[in-house]
Amino acid sequence: MATRAVGVDLVDVARFTMAIKRHPRIVERLFTDRERSDARERPERLAARFAAKEAVLKTFGVGVGAAPWRSIEVASNEAGAPHVVLHGPASELARVAGVTTLHLSMTHTHSAAVAFVVGSSPEAFSAS
Repeated sequence: MATRAVGVDLVDVARFTMAIKRHPRIVERLFTDRERSDARERPERLAARFAAKEAVLKTFGVGVGAAPWRSIEVASNEAGAPHVVLHGPASELARVAGVTTLHLSMTHTHSAAVAFVVGSSPEAFSAS
């Protein structure tokens, strides 16, 4: 596997919590049912998932708005480790960026949530 790109994002949990309180429907706009369930709707866990979505977009070399938020989903495997599931437009961004695999790490405290994403592919990167 060759690394194609990386992305990282940091979310202030207090600001994210305030945004949720001001606009409660934002949670449904940003997160799938599975994400809300996995996070148990806890703001710090949702903030970590939001950071992961931003980090994924950065890995693809694009910004906010390039794909719907719910087309980038953070799921957990049986052991609880997070991984990224792409749907529709986000899958197309990955294809264009030459990324076939996303490796995700995320963490949070009561004040900050961070996600780090490495995008890789079987082929070595060639900047022609």
